[in-house]
Amino acid sequence: MRYMLIMRDTQEAIDASKEVPFEEIIAAMGAYNESLMKAGVLLSAEGLADASEGFVVDFDSDPPVVTDGPYAEVKELFNGFWILEVSGKEEAAQWASRCPLGPGSKLEVRRVASIHDFPKDNEWIQKEEQWRERQESTSN
Repeated sequence: MRYMLIMRDTQEAIDASKEVPFEEIIAAMGAYNESLMKAGVLLSAEGLADASEGFVVDFDSDPPVVTDGPYAEVKELFNGFWILEVSGKEEAAQWASRCPLGPGSKLEVRRVASIHDFPKDNEWIQKEEQWRERQESTSN
């Protein structure tokens, strides 16, 4: 099963991280990522650029409205993610608990839906499955 660990930080956590030498943060995250790699569970991991470089697409109107960041009234920012291939929810929780984050940070852990979670007789699901098979064969 695949699980996504979504890093969410409050402004408090972001401010606190500025008090820690950057090399120390990189070393802690590097060691965590290395442990995920050595265990063979890490599929992907990325950090995100500052929210001021992003934007929001709001679908409350037609056409949707695009607004540049930073965003008003943000309590938590999505700052990065990991995608793990693990045996189940318990193992995902174990790995998430080892992440070197501090107060003001949270990891939201969500199972990544599989193509097998959707109806096989749906035309779009069948196209998706064929596309994934082609992607897999060209990447090998």
